Amino acid sequence: MYINVENLVSISEANQNFSRVARLVDEKGTAIILKNNAPRYVLLDYGLFRQDAAADNESVEAAASRLLAKHIRTFEELAR
Repeated sequence: MYINVENLVSISEANQNFSRVARLVDEKGTAIILKNNAPRYVLLDYGLFRQDAAADNESVEAAASRLLAKHIRTFEELAR
């Protein structure tokens, strides 16, 4: 997973202008929300989420954990 700096959004901006962040996700597929200048949350297009889910009956928590584990190096790099 490559991180595009255009996909980075501060938590204050996400809070104040969620519709802009949603449009960003519509265009790019994901948005990384930063808290204290560190990646904290991922907003992911549901279609991409479903494609990446291993099974239809997989819980959201299990899928989120699997996705984070899959992309841990990217998040560690962003945290530096």
